[in-house]
Amino acid sequence: MTPKISLVHSTNLAQVDYAYASRIPAGMDLLFLAGACPLTKEGTVPDSSDYELQANLCVDNLKEALKECGASLEDVVYTRVLVATQNQSDLVTAWNTIRKEFGDHDVPSTLSGVTVLGYKNQLVEIEAVAAVDNRIRNKLNCE
Repeated sequence: MTPKISLVHSTNLAQVDYAYASRIPAGMDLLFLAGACPLTKEGTVPDSSDYELQANLCVDNLKEALKECGASLEDVVYTRVLVATQNQSDLVTAWNTIRKEFGDHDVPSTLSGVTVLGYKNQLVEIEAVAAVDNRIRNKLNCE
């Protein structure tokens, strides 16, 4: 039987659209992923004003990095979403776009507004930690 992560929801805290914590059972390895940036395959950041477009591209790139380690969004145990803005509406746009991609997997997350990100025109970045069954990971090229 493959071990599964557990998302922990609190009945004593405000009801929110994400879990407050995640629990990783024994027999799983943690994957610490570099920040998923909104880079195209050509290495460029598209449109410098479209938060939704950049958030979707970040998720696509995160999915690809996870796939190469035998994981998927359902294996993510924590995210940090960074958004270059001073406007809460931009944070909400990026958050809603990313949350939609995760579906029912309401992983614990932190959402932060920052002044600048690493690439020219970059508005969004997603840091992630995932957990995979170490028997699966050992069969892949994710050493």
